[in-house]
Amino acid sequence: MNLRFSLLSGVADLESFGSETIFSYRVGEFEVFVLVEATGQGFANVIQGATESQLQRYLPKGTYQSATNTFLVRTPERIFLIDTGFGDALFDRLKAVEVEPEHIDAILLTHLHNDHIGGLTQGTDALFPWSTLYMAEPEYKHWTVTNPDPGVMNTLAPYNARLMTFTPKPFGAERLNLFPGMSAIASFGHTPGHTMYLIESDGEALLFCGDLIHVQDIQFAFPELGVIFDVDPDAASANRDYVLEYCAETGIPIAGVHLRYPAIGTVQRDHGAFKFESF
Repeated sequence: MNLRFSLLSGVADLESFGSETIFSYRVGEFEVFVLVEATGQGFANVIQGATESQLQRYLPKGTYQSATNTFLVRTPERIFLIDTGFGDALFDRLKAVEVEPEHIDAILLTHLHNDHIGGLTQGTDALFPWSTLYMAEPEYKHWTVTNPDPGVMNTLAPYNARLMTFTPKPFGAERLNLFPGMSAIASFGHTPGHTMYLIESDGEALLFCGDLIHVQDIQFAFPELGVIFDVDPDAASANRDYVLEYCAETGIPIAGVHLRYPAIGTVQRDHGAFKFESF
């Protein structure tokens, strides 16, 4: 398919829900809902490697507006959830778009930090009784074998009988297709198995980039800057630069977990770096 997309690809609807908590966007036959889980104030000290002049120019108050989003994707065959946020507002957002937890066929996890898996369980109970979990094998092994985390393991335990792992490939390698029109893209670094998901339908596309960007105010301009949450900052920075360049070249829009509402837009080159234009 032609990977050059115009800025008019997809159909955005800002008015359907009347507040900055849900945003709908169409990618061919696929309907995407941005479900805003949380917003708040972040602090510049999460950024690693920035100079004082960079911080003064891009984060002059020492703070930034942060967000945590999850994404619902409705295809003609299935309903997917990409990440589950903290779980605090997720179920209200799902109800607003007339989706019950029992309707979710699969949950695709970008990685296993708490703000991405917090909505999976309550105590020892799975909150999505019929959903299969999908995650990268390196991510699963890191949190359950190499660096076992009891919180992560307890969260995943109710889904052990319906948990699928895979080994994603980076852009440029043979595509790993999980479902028709849905592929997994490796973007390791933030965590050892951090994964992005690309949907494609009727000549349109959207890349769910997970935690590729945490602080949009500065990381588009300086993709080499990491955050304190990165497990491998060098790999995270290299992948961020590569993916942003790829999206700027192809015109494929991105959807980010920590991008501000509406959390979907295009990456454009800007004076040797990048800028983000939201829809």
